Amino acid sequence: MSRQIHGFFGVASAQMLLGTLGVCVLESDADPLSVTFYRCVIGGLVLALYGAMRGDLFGVLRLPPRVLGLALASGLLMVGNWVLFFTAMQHTGIAVATIVFHVQPFMVVLIGAFVFRERLHAATFAWIAVALIGLTFATGSSNGQTTADGSWLLGICCALGGAFFYSVVTVVAKGLTGITGPQLAFVQCLCGIALLALVVPAGPLEVSSVQWGWFAVIGVVHTGGVYMLLYNALPKLPTPLAAVLLFLYPATAIVIDAIVYGHRLGAAQYAGVGCILIASLGVSLKWGVRRHLSVSTT
Repeated sequence: MSRQIHGFFGVASAQMLLGTLGVCVLESDADPLSVTFYRCVIGGLVLALYGAMRGDLFGVLRLPPRVLGLALASGLLMVGNWVLFFTAMQHTGIAVATIVFHVQPFMVVLIGAFVFRERLHAATFAWIAVALIGLTFATGSSNGQTTADGSWLLGICCALGGAFFYSVVTVVAKGLTGITGPQLAFVQCLCGIALLALVVPAGPLEVSSVQWGWFAVIGVVHTGGVYMLLYNALPKLPTPLAAVLLFLYPATAIVIDAIVYGHRLGAAQYAGVGCILIASLGVSLKWGVRRHLSVSTT
């Protein structure tokens, strides 16, 4: 198969696998801190083995101080993102948490404009406005649900917080050179282990055999496996195709949530999801921005 076909199936497979992450998190019946900690432990082991097979595992030890510092910072942010995202799932369900989390492309644009003084165009503001309208409908806040349910509101806030942390990770990654994707993911997992080891509620002896099974799937499949697929496949695809395929993640999560837990979105929520997805593509692909004025924000 051609390079692009390999890339297509790699990215598509990774995104659809990520869409099943929420079920594993909820079925593990563990708190977000414990899920995140064991994800880092098991996923870190998988990434370490992958790095050893590639021969670049110990390259992390030779990174310049600035690069290592940025990698560690991204690791702390990524751990915070995971904890908040898993918390959001427990309060709002898989579909809504995933939808809200996917406003992060707009946060990347705004953070990039502030940090790198990148120019924002009228079309960008228009797409952000469309996304905010979509978010209102997708979360059910248009019918007052978030004001009536404190748990729901907490979940929405956690999803937005996780999206913000992930957006900062994306911006920090712009300053990273000389480190591979798998190496960065490995450092992020090490940060999670170091940060959560002393506060994780469920120690290894307190984890049931069933929970170990779910943690293994999250670590091996959704962390090590997905990262390896993405880092190998994304460089093989043109940006527009990759941007479209990334939405297989929320689409799969919505379907899985409906099948497993019976959480079906209403018509207004589906309309909101459509607004967010279209607006995200508009921002990522710079629809409405004249080419000679466009500035990279991804």
